Amino acid sequence: MLVGLSVRDIVLIDKLDLALASGLCALTGETGAGKSILLDALGLAIGARADAGLVALGADNGSVTAIFDVPEAHRARSHLRDNGLDAEGDIILRRQQSRDGRSRAFINDQPVSIGLLRDVGELLVEIHGQHAERGLLDASGHRAILDAFAGLEPKVDEIHRLYAYAHAAAQALAEHEAMIERARAEQEYLTQMVAELDALDPQPDEETELARERTLMMHSEKIAGDLVEAQNMISGNGGLEAGLTHALRRLARAASDAAGRLDDAIAALDRTLNEAGEARDELERAMRALEFDPARLEHVETRLFALRAAARKHKVTVDRLAPLAEQYRADLKEIEDGETRRAQLASASLAARKAYEEAARALSAARIKAAVRLDAEVARELKPLKLDKATFKTAVVSLEEGGGPDGIDKVNFLIATNPGAALGPLIKIASGGELSRFILALKVALASRGTAPTLIFDEVDSGVGGAVAEAVGLRLAALAKSAQILVVTHSPQVAARAGHHYRISKNNAKGARLATRIETLDAAERREEIARMLAGATITDEARAAADRLIRSDV
Repeated sequence: MLVGLSVRDIVLIDKLDLALASGLCALTGETGAGKSILLDALGLAIGARADAGLVALGADNGSVTAIFDVPEAHRARSHLRDNGLDAEGDIILRRQQSRDGRSRAFINDQPVSIGLLRDVGELLVEIHGQHAERGLLDASGHRAILDAFAGLEPKVDEIHRLYAYAHAAAQALAEHEAMIERARAEQEYLTQMVAELDALDPQPDEETELARERTLMMHSEKIAGDLVEAQNMISGNGGLEAGLTHALRRLARAASDAAGRLDDAIAALDRTLNEAGEARDELERAMRALEFDPARLEHVETRLFALRAAARKHKVTVDRLAPLAEQYRADLKEIEDGETRRAQLASASLAARKAYEEAARALSAARIKAAVRLDAEVARELKPLKLDKATFKTAVVSLEEGGGPDGIDKVNFLIATNPGAALGPLIKIASGGELSRFILALKVALASRGTAPTLIFDEVDSGVGGAVAEAVGLRLAALAKSAQILVVTHSPQVAARAGHHYRISKNNAKGARLATRIETLDAAERREEIARMLAGATITDEARAAADRLIRSDV
């Protein structure tokens, strides 16, 4: 509930710190005292449209702070947590309005968007009056109100789950069918590309190896000349081998006379001659390996050209040609297997849609039954509120096809104020006083399934008196057992039913700044205020006695 309201420099309120109680709270005062200013200030705190005109004359900024104490399980707390805000302790909504039109919003001292402030405010407060545009007047919320009245929230949660599953299944089917259509259009192309790539048969690192071989062959002629020259220096006339052989023979002839002194030299020459022979053999093998082959070069260059041409065609590197061929083959297989998968997805989508539609029809039937009960309960409340000629109807219109996450129904609260008149939306049919009483009747019927913990009724008793005003007071008092009710009233019968009474007045002292004040009344002050409401400007003993009778009737 709303436990505190602080206002600074809003219109005629320069400073106000008000503590509010639970139950039925009456706000009274003479016409023009500033009751609407107080409601405008509270509206600003809970996300109403910013208005620079609300800032008091002489002030650059105005501010309103509303403090709420709600149960831990209240939806407002979970909404705060979902938006990364602290949800412990009191919920404090604050709005700053500057004269230049700028407005800032805070929740628990954290800056937030005006939209988030409004969302949280709507979970905490409902304002009903002649110009209200929220709560029960918003047809988009009527379905949720009916569901809450009938305790259908678990069924609605299940509908949300089934709808999401059916939507996902239908989307998966649509995406698969679109893929099949695209694949079919490309099937001939894919088949041709797979055939071309299979014929080309690219191998891993093939481009690198071919390029290396091509480079080597292009340089083979020069390399071959160097090899011939090296071979001649080793084994040609006058070459290394001939010189070593001649030296070895000379030393061998002299060895018999050298008493072994030449043995090491002969051994070394012999090893050198053998290694020279090995070098000659390696040169010969290299010459054979590097022998220029024009046919091989042409083959290598043709292969390189084919690989690189294919890579350009498919806009990939040569090394990606083989994986690309595998991808094309997979795409072709998916086309071949697509119908089987499509049938599976179609079956799953159909089953999901059928489950949703069955649950939605069951929920629709429950809503229609609940609508009859709600109409009966509201009808019982209309007669005492002098609306006995009026008709209230909860219209449940079920869609033949389609539906959404909340089911297949559209729900709207309709009224007719006179017998035989056409039913229409609350906001369009009822006059100001009738509208407030219709809303009160609805709220009493919905009392055990309450929405916001604080309900504000602005002149719900407008245009009525006597027994009707008494009936309004009784119903507000009954409603206050399940929610905090703030009622702005000119009716002494309604004020007498309140558990707490606040008087709004305007300071008219000579020389003082004109300002709106609000004070909490004790028992004696409350008696005097109700007597004023009965008698007018001059309070008589008879008015005080009548006030006592009204107050005692509430005991």
